[in-house]
Amino acid sequence: MIKKEKNKKQTWPTKMAMEQVYNLNLWGNNNTVFYSGDGSHNPEIVNPYIEVVTSFLKSFKNSLIVCDLGCGDFNIGKQLVEYTKSYIAVDIVPSLITYNKETFKAENLEFNCLDIAVDNLPSGDCVLIRQVLQHLSNAEVKNVASKLSNFKYVILTEHLPSSNFEPNKDIISGQGIRLKKQSGVDLLVPPFNFRVKAEKQLLSIPLKNNKGIIATSLYEVF
Repeated sequence: MIKKEKNKKQTWPTKMAMEQVYNLNLWGNNNTVFYSGDGSHNPEIVNPYIEVVTSFLKSFKNSLIVCDLGCGDFNIGKQLVEYTKSYIAVDIVPSLITYNKETFKAENLEFNCLDIAVDNLPSGDCVLIRQVLQHLSNAEVKNVASKLSNFKYVILTEHLPSSNFEPNKDIISGQGIRLKKQSGVDLLVPPFNFRVKAEKQLLSIPLKNNKGIIATSLYEVF
């Protein structure tokens, strides 16, 4: 008798996976056209982030050019634009970028539809990557990391286990994250080995019901 092979989860283009997230409201909808989930709207997560990033941006005499990679529904980005010389918001979902362009207006604000793992990134001083890499495969994370040395500062936010964990277990890009594997993204260790001049943890927000932490780190790049 021939044993049937277990169905293996098939890879799906990241763009299609993220379009499905919004089309099917997999992160909720909050009665809005696009909704990037609790991580972009829960005040206990959002407010401390806005506070520390605003403080960082305001610390410069000359305002920075900021690139927001994975801007989502822009509930967070819209609160940071005024503290920048230029704010370039990027996402992979075309309809989301079109909506954001029509909804959010500022002289120093622009939106671009890009696949950050494949396309060239805009130029800037500081890059924000908030709970984005956690959804990408190791191959895609590695591609993104290889481009981050073009920026002077990287502010990275990731959903991590609250206790010791094995970093960077691979996943298929999409809605899910490494937390189910008791893992999370750490750019500084293999297989990414992102080199930085300095590292500072800006935030560590514990989530309820032992669902991990939301950690934000500032990297100064060589």
